[in-house]
Amino acid sequence: MHQQLPRFSGTGVALITPFKADFTVDYPALGNIIDYVIEGGVDYVVCLGTTGEAITLSAEECRTILDFTIRKVDERVPVVAGFFGGNYTDKLIRGIKNYNFDGVAGIMSSSPAYSKPPQEGIYQHFMRVADASPLPVIIYNVPGRTSSNVLPETILRLAEASENFVAVKEASGRLPQAVEILKHRPERFGVLSGEDPLTAAMIAMGAHGGISVIANAMPRHFSEMINAALRSDFVRARQLNFDLLDIHPLLYVEGNPVGIKAAMSMLGLCGNYLRVPLVPLTEPRREKLRKLMSLVPDFAL
Repeated sequence: MHQQLPRFSGTGVALITPFKADFTVDYPALGNIIDYVIEGGVDYVVCLGTTGEAITLSAEECRTILDFTIRKVDERVPVVAGFFGGNYTDKLIRGIKNYNFDGVAGIMSSSPAYSKPPQEGIYQHFMRVADASPLPVIIYNVPGRTSSNVLPETILRLAEASENFVAVKEASGRLPQAVEILKHRPERFGVLSGEDPLTAAMIAMGAHGGISVIANAMPRHFSEMINAALRSDFVRARQLNFDLLDIHPLLYVEGNPVGIKAAMSMLGLCGNYLRVPLVPLTEPRREKLRKLMSLVPDFAL
C-alpha cells in the first residue's frame, strides 16, 4: 500500500440523482442510496457530476440536492461537489465566489465544453477556478464529453502552479497518459481513475483510487477491488475487476447514467426514470444487464 495517499484517495462514487415518475427528485431514494454506498465502503461521495445528471437540473435543484446530501451523509464521509460551468469561465468563477460551501470537502470541475480551447486556455481556466475556490479542486479530464483532452503537461503545470489542485480524475481512457502524469506529479497530487474498467490497472501504475459509476450499484465489490489494489494484492484486485468487466459496457452503451439507473432500479433503490434527452435502457440490454449482474459472486440481485 502507498506510504502516504493524497487527499480523496480510495473509492469515490459519482452519485446518481433518482427521479420519481413525474421527474421530480426522489429524495427518499437518494437518502437510501447514500446509506447504501457508505455502508458498502466508499471513501467519499461526489454529488452533481455527470452521473448525477447535473446538466438537466436547475440551479435551485442542484443546491437542494447538495444540501440534502450533506445532511444525509452527516460527516460519515467527505462530500465533493461537481461544479461545471459550460464554456464560459467568468460565469463559473462568479458562481464559485457566490456559493455556500459549508459541509463540502472539495469541488470537482471539468474543462470547458464545446469551445475546444487550446491547452493555454484550459490552463488559464483552471487557474481561475483554483484562485476562486475556497476548497481543494479535483481537475476532471473527460475529453469524451468536453471534446478537448487536458494533456499531461497541462495537468502537471496546474499541479505545480497551485496547491489548491489536489487531484485529477483522469477519464481520457488512455492509460499511457495517466502513467505520464503519475511519473511526474508532485507527491501531494492524486491521480484518480475516471474509467471504472481501468481503475485497477491505473492503481498498479501508482494511481490512488477512482471516482466510480458502478460503485452506485456495487459499492462493496468496487471498493474491495480498489483496496486490494492499493495494498498491492493484485491477484484479488484482478479477480474482482474480472467479475465486473462484462457489466461496464452496458452502463454506457446508451449514455451515462442510463445503464447505472437501470441497474439501480433492479436493486430496488430507485425508479428507472431519466430526464429527456436521456431515456431508459432498452429492454434487450436491460435483461442482459440483469443476467450479468446476477453472475457476480456474492452479489444479491
